[in-house]
Amino acid sequence: MDTFEAIKKRRSVKSFDINHKMTRDEITKILESAILSPTSYNIQNWRFVIVTSQEIKDKISELSHGQKQVSEASLVIVLCGDLNSWDKNPERYWKNIPEEPRSMLVDSLRNSYRDKPQMQRDEAMRSCGMAAQTIMLAAKSMGYDTCPMKGFDYDKVGKLINLPDDHIIVMMVVVGKASKQAPPRGGQLPLSEISFKNHF
Repeated sequence: MDTFEAIKKRRSVKSFDINHKMTRDEITKILESAILSPTSYNIQNWRFVIVTSQEIKDKISELSHGQKQVSEASLVIVLCGDLNSWDKNPERYWKNIPEEPRSMLVDSLRNSYRDKPQMQRDEAMRSCGMAAQTIMLAAKSMGYDTCPMKGFDYDKVGKLINLPDDHIIVMMVVVGKASKQAPPRGGQLPLSEISFKNHF
């Protein structure tokens, strides 16, 4: 499936075949695509908690107001942001470039994020948002369906997955084989209403 077809066919599916199990190779393929998503300064600040345990999926479903797609899907991906990734051995983000420009990038990175908690959080949100879209499109191209989710108890899910203190949960994406297709799209706004040339 090409990229444009995957974009058109991607929908937020709410019903999955609970008996379908994704292979380890399939899950790895999706994650290998996700880590190619862009991040500012290449800090790769997303962290992916891959939940395949039915027991844990059921617990997350309870913490998601009983939404059944969480327990039915083959896997739940909890997308988290490492708020301090900018200061955790950042030289490794540019290990393939010469030392002088690498050192300049490290200095610039630290100056950009040091003592700026809102910037750190904003960057995690941007990074995980782009990774989530990559996950959904990769899954669709492989014949799977997804549902991005924000309706859950973030604090309790964080405790369930042992979220580190310097991380935040941004969102979840569930992945699996649809047992019921999504209804027709509710309605897209016309480009003339949401697209502007050069300025508003």
